[in-house]
Amino acid sequence: MPVPLYQAKAEFFRTLGHPVRIRVLELLRDGPLPVRDLLAEIDIEASSLSQQLAVLRRAGIVTATREGATVVYALSTPDMAGLLTSARAILTEVLADQGELLAELRAETDRAAAGPGARRVAVER
Repeated sequence: MPVPLYQAKAEFFRTLGHPVRIRVLELLRDGPLPVRDLLAEIDIEASSLSQQLAVLRRAGIVTATREGATVVYALSTPDMAGLLTSARAILTEVLADQGELLAELRAETDRAAAGPGARRVAVER
């Protein structure tokens, strides 16, 4: 029985749901990198990076090629870079909206702290 598309999408996003995996994808956005370069940029043990790369490889999100003794990783599709760019744009919008809400809450808190007289003056202006 085939997996429903929504379930496949959920599994895809679960695979992306680890900070190290996202960082790896961000680094690979600019092109293939050997494991040693990924290790230099990500502050984790080699064995932990290897586990995260294996998850991404099994999911088909990255590819690995051997060049002599060096393993080089790359995004399996350029669309992954687009997904990361879209995620950044969405987060920027969400955080901007939260920033506006936070500013409103702070202004309200300031008015409340100033007391009822200050509120009346602000309303009368």
